[in-house]
Amino acid sequence: MKNITLAVDEKVLKKARSYATRRGTTVNAIVREHLSRVVDEESRIEEARSKLLDLIDNSSGRLGPDYEWNREDIYADRVFPRHKHSGVRRGRKAG
Repeated sequence: MKNITLAVDEKVLKKARSYATRRGTTVNAIVREHLSRVVDEESRIEEARSKLLDLIDNSSGRLGPDYEWNREDIYADRVFPRHKHSGVRRGRKAG
């Protein structure tokens, strides 16, 4: 493990030491843990980005730039595609 030197404002260091003491740890351990989280998060983001780009490249769903959505396509897979609505609407009085 390598040592590093950091410049930290005295007030911040005092609060960090107090924080560490309350949690039964050290400022050094807190900094080490924080740096590990930052690096791990960046690695996860990069992996997710890579998987997303791979999915885009290998997706079989190609609609093309000229594709236009229409109501029939959107509702084609509904459970009751032939269902007809009755003429009765909620909230309207018979007339």
